[in-house]
Amino acid sequence: MNPTAKKILLVEDEDFIRELYVRQLTKADFFVKSAPDGQTGLNMLKSEQFDLLLLDIMLPGMNGLQLLREFKTNYPTSPMITILLTNLGQEAVIKEGFELGAQAYLIKASYTPDQVVIEVKNALFGGGQPTPPPVPTAQ
Repeated sequence: MNPTAKKILLVEDEDFIRELYVRQLTKADFFVKSAPDGQTGLNMLKSEQFDLLLLDIMLPGMNGLQLLREFKTNYPTSPMITILLTNLGQEAVIKEGFELGAQAYLIKASYTPDQVVIEVKNALFGGGQPTPPPVPTAQ
């Protein structure tokens, strides 16, 4: 584990998708934690800092937009980057996500897990910058 690795919180209720993204992001040298629902995700955000939040919108209980609204209310100056990852494509939902501070909006069906990793790297390291090559780790 790279001690300088960026910390990501993934909030996704579908086990298969959550595990898939955790695996891909971890392979890309990120430190990843995940939550199966909005309330758990919000509790994790309150207890530790993350560099990036990868957030599904359709979640049981508290949805992703409610989580984001609550987080931004309590931590208005947080530098954390938020990427919404969802299959909801309604303009009103997208607009609300951006108003709540999301930097990007990815439709799950349109992105492979590898493409999501690329989007995460672009968000964290700058879209125009070449992503630094991963540092080899001793196995």
